[in-house]
Amino acid sequence: MFDLTGKVALVTGSSRGIGKGIAFSLAQAGADVVVNCVGSLSSAQQVAEEISGLGRRAIVVQADVTREQEVGRLFQEVSQQFGRLDILVNNAGTSQPKDIFEMTLEDWNRILQTNLTSGYLCSKQAMELMREQGGGRILFISSVVGERGALFGHLHYAATKSGQLGMVKTLARTAAPCNITVNAIAPGVIATELLYQTHGDNGVAELGKEIPLGLGTPEDIGAAAVYLSSDEARYVTGATLDVNGGTHFR
Repeated sequence: MFDLTGKVALVTGSSRGIGKGIAFSLAQAGADVVVNCVGSLSSAQQVAEEISGLGRRAIVVQADVTREQEVGRLFQEVSQQFGRLDILVNNAGTSQPKDIFEMTLEDWNRILQTNLTSGYLCSKQAMELMREQGGGRILFISSVVGERGALFGHLHYAATKSGQLGMVKTLARTAAPCNITVNAIAPGVIATELLYQTHGDNGVAELGKEIPLGLGTPEDIGAAAVYLSSDEARYVTGATLDVNGGTHFR
């Protein structure tokens, strides 16, 4: 069991889905958690209440992590409330079922800002805090799509997920002298509300048939995040941990 007692974690986009699973898993391992959302405040508050029920401290900070000023406010709140930040999970993200023929420049920019720019803004702030305190962990939630491309269009989504992997490798070199590790998790097909919104019930069922271990859960990604956030992962950086149920076998 990996012990995160005394650690403070910020998980962006953690009011539902994979982010919620990660936040809850980190709390189960002993971390206090900052739950972030942009719109679904009531859902985020429910996540924080569940974490508090585990005996951990949890706060909700509503902030749009694509906007520099709001990211600054988010990290200021973290510093004021906890005085430190040990773990940043860049999880905020979205998708859109469009191919290049249907996609507009507005569509492209929105997905890039949500999935990629947010990670840049949050990582920059986190690295400043972590450098001052002597170390930390930064995680990006990428996707198997970032490694092999998308099967059904989603060009903008695939571009951002590949971009995250490049950011991880580059930031890992920059962060190493500061005792900060930077890693990615590349989920396969995870049963979330976003997945069903994007592909529909029939599409998700078809996707599940192609995976040796079937659909994954947010808790599967949470378990990987706990490991990469732990002291046991101190010598792991610039890496991508595939959590995809054997998707690559097909």
